[in-house]
Amino acid sequence: MLRSMIQSEDERFAHDPSARGYCPVYRENQVNHCPGCGRTHWYVGRLSAECGFCATALPLAEGAARGGGLSRGHVPVFFTSAPARA
Repeated sequence: MLRSMIQSEDERFAHDPSARGYCPVYRENQVNHCPGCGRTHWYVGRLSAECGFCATALPLAEGAARGGGLSRGHVPVFFTSAPARA
């Protein structure tokens, strides 16, 4: 059991990005062809996009940069300066 947990110099772990190979992702503002059927109609969610014809799901390339709690440059409305009314 211990032998299977020790990594030798020749082998790599599965989470090593250079050993994973080709990983298709959905990119915004580009034409994305489905790897399953080749069509370009997508239903885009928050973390993944699904082909409208064959239901192949792809992760979003920008998935980690979007979402409600991930923006750090947000200034609440009540702290912004509004123009003075006459």
